[in-house]
Amino acid sequence: MTDTTTLARQERRLGRMAERGLKRTTVVVHEKNEAALAQLRPHFANPDASQAITVLANEACAQLQTVNVSQVQQLSPFRYAGGKTWLVPEVRAWVQSLGFRPSVFVEPFAGGAIVGLTMAVQNLADKVVLCELDPDVSAVWKVVFGKSNADAKWLYDRVLEADLTEQFVRDIIEEEPKSTKAMAFRTLIKNRCQRGGILAPGAGLVKAGENGKGLLSRWYPETLVKRMTTLRAVRARVEFIEGDAFDVISEHADNPTAAFLVDPPYSLGGKKAGARLYLHNVIDHDRLFEWMAGVEGQFLLTYDDAPEVVALAAEHGFVIARVPMKNTHHETLYELLIKKA
Repeated sequence: MTDTTTLARQERRLGRMAERGLKRTTVVVHEKNEAALAQLRPHFANPDASQAITVLANEACAQLQTVNVSQVQQLSPFRYAGGKTWLVPEVRAWVQSLGFRPSVFVEPFAGGAIVGLTMAVQNLADKVVLCELDPDVSAVWKVVFGKSNADAKWLYDRVLEADLTEQFVRDIIEEEPKSTKAMAFRTLIKNRCQRGGILAPGAGLVKAGENGKGLLSRWYPETLVKRMTTLRAVRARVEFIEGDAFDVISEHADNPTAAFLVDPPYSLGGKKAGARLYLHNVIDHDRLFEWMAGVEGQFLLTYDDAPEVVALAAEHGFVIARVPMKNTHHETLYELLIKKA
C-alpha cells in the first residue's frame, strides 16, 4: 500500500469523523494518569457525555492548589490586575525541566516582567531579554537597567521623597515629562495610584484603598526602591528593548537553547481584558501562534481560557494545560499554559 493511498484513507476517515462532530486530538499524559484516561476514553466520542465530563474536569481542577503569591519573591515595582506572580513557580519548574540551561530567556510582552525578573535574579538563564512596546513602562525599565547610575539615584530619591497628596499625584500625572527618568517616575505614580494599576487612558485614581488609606495604600517607597536596586544589581545579564515583540521573537527564533514566556495582552475571546488594561492591546494572535510554531527553542504561551485560544492551539498541535489562579477578588479562575507537544 503506497503512502499516498494511506494518506487518502486517513483523510476520508477524518472527514467522516468531522461530519459526526468528532476530531482527533493529541494528548500528552503522564504515566501516573494513564489509568484515569483509559476510563474516560470511551466517553469522549459520546456527545451526551459532555456535561458529565465537564463537571468532572471542573471538580478535579478545583482541587488543585492555586499558587500562594505571598510566597513568591516580589521583584517588580509594578502592580497589574493581569500580573503573573502566580505563574512564577510554574515557569521555574518548566525551565528546570527542559534538560538544558537556557542561553536566553525571552519575555517579548514584558509589562511588569515578574517572570523574567525572577529568571534574572535567581540566575536561571544566562541572559534575560525583556521587550515592551509601551513607552511609559519602558521608561522605568530603561532607568532600572540603564547605564546611568545618576538617573537611577534620581528616581530612587524622587520615590522616597514624594508627598502623595491628591494634588501632587494629579500634577505629576498631567505633566509632560522632559526626560526618561521623569517619565519613569510618572509611570510609577500612575501605576500605584490609579485604580487597578491601570496605565491606559481613562483610569481613575484610587479612592478608599486598603484600610481607608487612599493613595498611600499602594505606595511603599522603601519597598519600591529596594526592588529596583535588587534588579539593578543584576542588570549585566538583562537586556531591555523598547520595541515590537515579533522582532524580538524573530531574533531568537533559531536558537535551540532559547526559552520564551509569551504573555500577550488578552484580547482573543473571553473577556478581552487587554483592551481595558493596556495602551497597546491589539495583537495578531494567528500570526503569533504561527511564529511560535516555528521557533527552535521552547516556549510557554499564556492565555485566557477561551474556545478561540483552544482552537488555535489545536490547529498548531500545541499542548494545553489549564492552571488555577486567584484574581483580586480571591475567586479561582483558570488560565491556559500552551507549549510544544
